[in-house]
Amino acid sequence: MKLKGEKVVVCGAGGFIGGHLVQSLFAAGVRSVRAVDAKPLHAWYQVVHDAENLVLDLKDKDSCYTAAAGTESVFQLAADMGGMGFIENNKALCMLSVLTNTHMLMAARDSGVQRFFYSSSACVYNGEKQKNADVTPLKEEDAYPALPEDGYGWEKLFSERMCRHFEEDFGLQCRVARYHNVYGPLGTWTGGREKAPAAICRKVIEAKRSGTDEIEIWGDGKQTRSFMYIDDCTQGTLAIMESDIREPINLGSSELVTIDQLVDITEAIAGVKLRRSYNLSAPKGVNGRNSDNTKIQQYLGWEPSIRLKDGMARTYAWIEEQMTFARSTQTHMRS
Repeated sequence: MKLKGEKVVVCGAGGFIGGHLVQSLFAAGVRSVRAVDAKPLHAWYQVVHDAENLVLDLKDKDSCYTAAAGTESVFQLAADMGGMGFIENNKALCMLSVLTNTHMLMAARDSGVQRFFYSSSACVYNGEKQKNADVTPLKEEDAYPALPEDGYGWEKLFSERMCRHFEEDFGLQCRVARYHNVYGPLGTWTGGREKAPAAICRKVIEAKRSGTDEIEIWGDGKQTRSFMYIDDCTQGTLAIMESDIREPINLGSSELVTIDQLVDITEAIAGVKLRRSYNLSAPKGVNGRNSDNTKIQQYLGWEPSIRLKDGMARTYAWIEEQMTFARSTQTHMRS
């Protein structure tokens, strides 16, 4: 593995994907990892004590130079984002992540960094191609002509272009992956930033425990998505970083399901059957989105492979543990 002998920095290491990525780097034999996040350490999703853990706000230019100093590879995952509810209601906040990407690219260029990985998103894709639930899987070229998700998607697409031009103008080798709906244990499951798999797990557990036997679904339940388990995400991220892929590439599962089917899977895990109410005024995003994995198969002979029902079972079990712990803590505090 090329990264083994390098000094690597993970930006956004206190987040869901970033924390798992730091763990994956150490598991792959990388021994020099600098983990950076704006949140205080106690708020990180995971803290890997073998890493050099720094609390830095990477929207600040000087902090980016501190993060990049003496490193050879940068994984830029730091962003202010969340699930569809957060993205649709915080467009300006999402756009401000462009400061982090701009300053990290400048710091990487000036610090002699060899490779720069940028985590983009399927939200860059043209919305006209995502109007139908029976969607044709999105190919990389479907990002143009540009009509991405308002706010978050535009920021991601702009930052992809910055990576391209920093490579053309300054020789910084950039790798860009378009993540499709990453989920799994140790992720956000409450509070408004959670994504659909975690939100549905939580709602099913709440309905089962309360005996209400009812679940609210955002939208009509017919919108379609593919969801990538976190282990596939980190494995693909490392493979893309070490590859010679010079263009943005999809990193996502091609297993397409409706939101109703995602609820079906979760109900089967929980052993319940719930009545469904549909909140048609809630944020629901595009009607259909799926990943075309032709290019990643051609480049790497690989694509995400963890089945949704298996990944959801692991995620459900973890969220159930968190909810049990939270309930027992509240009970103890009241007593």
